[in-house]
Amino acid sequence: MTSTAPSAASPPARKPRDLPVPAGFDMRDHVSGLGAHLAGPANVILQLSWPGVGHGVMNSRVHDGSAMKRPFKRGRTTFTYLAVALLGDDTDRTAFRQAVNKQHAQVYSRPGEKVEYRAMDPRLQTWVAACLYYGTVDMIDKMHGPLPDAEADALYLHCARFGTTLQMPAEAWPADRGAFDRYWEESLAEVDIDPAVASYLLELTTLRNFPRPFRLLAPFLVFVTTGFLPPPFREAMGLPWSTRQQARFERLMRLFGRFERLLPRPLRIFPFNLWLADTRLRRRFRRPLV
Repeated sequence: MTSTAPSAASPPARKPRDLPVPAGFDMRDHVSGLGAHLAGPANVILQLSWPGVGHGVMNSRVHDGSAMKRPFKRGRTTFTYLAVALLGDDTDRTAFRQAVNKQHAQVYSRPGEKVEYRAMDPRLQTWVAACLYYGTVDMIDKMHGPLPDAEADALYLHCARFGTTLQMPAEAWPADRGAFDRYWEESLAEVDIDPAVASYLLELTTLRNFPRPFRLLAPFLVFVTTGFLPPPFREAMGLPWSTRQQARFERLMRLFGRFERLLPRPLRIFPFNLWLADTRLRRRFRRPLV
C-alpha cells in the first residue's frame, strides 16, 4: 500500500474586481460623446459636492493635472479614464489604475486643513462612481428616454467599473438599482458645497481656466449645466432656474438626442474611442498614461 504526500494548500481564489454583466450587453450602445460634453460639468459639481472630494480636488498638489492650470490635459485624462473604465479590457484598466494611483497617492489633507481627505479612499471613490453612474442614466433619459428594465440593470452593473477601475471594491457597489436609489438618497445628507468650493466650481463652469476665446461658450455651458443639476445641487450652487428655462432645456436635449441617433456608432462614441486608442498606443510605446 502506497501513501500519497499531502498536497500544498491552494491559495485562496482572488475576488473578481468587476461585477458580472449579462452576456450580450454592449456598453458602446450607451456611450455618448456629445452627452458627456453636455452633462460633464454638472457631474463634476455632483462629485465635488462632498467636502472630501471638493477640497481634495481644489487643494491637490498634483499641479500638472490641475483643471485650473492645465485644463486640456485634465480633460484628456478625465475622458481617458471614462473610456478605459467603460470600454477598456482588464489590461487597460489595470495599467490605468497603476498610473492614476501614483497621482492619487499624492492627494491627501495636511494638518490644519479644514476638511480631511485622501484620494485613495474607497468611500470617496464610491461616491464619485455613483455620481458618474447617476449622470450617465440622467443624460440617457433626457436625450433618449428611459431604458427598458433589463438593459438598465445591465448598464448599472457595468457602471460599477467607474469605481472598481480604481480602489472601490465590487462589494461596495449597491446590489441593484433599488439599493442604489437608497444609497443616493442617504448620500445627499453629506452634500455640503462651501463658498470656496462653489467659487472654484463656478470658475470651471464659466471656463475661466481656458483661454479667452473659449469663454464665449460660458453662457451656454452655464445654462446646460444648471439644467442637468438636480434641484438641491442647483440651490447649493446659487444657480437660478425657472419653469421656462426647464422647458427650453428639455426641448434642447430632445433635439440633441434626435441628432445623435442619426450618427454612426464611431461618431456617437467619439472621443472615447479616440482616447482608448491613445491609451493603448501610449502603453505600447511606454509613454505616460496620465
